[in-house]
Amino acid sequence: MNLTPTPRRWLAVLALALLPLLAGAQEATLRKTLMDRIPGLTQIDEVSKTPMPGLFEVRIGNDIFYSDAEGNYLIQGALIDTRARKNLTEERIDKLTAINFKDLQLKNAFTVVRGNGKRKLAVFEDPNCPYCKRFEADLEKIDNVTVHTFLIPILGPDSVEKSKQIWCSTDKAKTWDDWMLRHVAPKGASKCDTAALDANVAFARKYNITGTPTLVFVDGHRVPGAINAQQIEQLLAR
Repeated sequence: MNLTPTPRRWLAVLALALLPLLAGAQEATLRKTLMDRIPGLTQIDEVSKTPMPGLFEVRIGNDIFYSDAEGNYLIQGALIDTRARKNLTEERIDKLTAINFKDLQLKNAFTVVRGNGKRKLAVFEDPNCPYCKRFEADLEKIDNVTVHTFLIPILGPDSVEKSKQIWCSTDKAKTWDDWMLRHVAPKGASKCDTAALDANVAFARKYNITGTPTLVFVDGHRVPGAINAQQIEQLLAR
């Protein structure tokens, strides 16, 4: 048996070896072209191939764009796999924005257990957020769940003061519910160890949580904005 590589075999091996280099060069060229042509675009975090031939994903932070290989066209929108019936863009963003539930600093939240508490949910909220109040009204309908509430006072000085009063209260959950559901303003001391609130804001900044409410489920899935009771149930069941 002759194991000596033939010229054809050498060419095949060489082509395989060059593929990563060629792909890297193409991506670098695409990156440079887009940054040269689009004013204000100073950073592209990632360029990668998509399942669609000739189409590249261009990631800037958590924003997804698509381009041809030459950078002549830039598209913003959803890439749908019609055979698998999947929204590939949505799946990609879900992965990019996912938060590992184990990374949550639960000591900086107050926790409410309803029913058997088997299902788990974390929520980042501001006490002055009107959407949070609407969300809390729907959340109250959900049973058999453990809810970890992280206060992130991002809507101004009054949010900071209210968050401190809630955090420093004897019964945080009741004080929170009184305010969010029954419009009873928190009262009493606002002077205790409120380092948890600072840590929550820092965590939100790190994970680009910029709005409230923001929900995090045990599978890492993140939902920005208020959703209704039916949607909460569907996501808890995933």
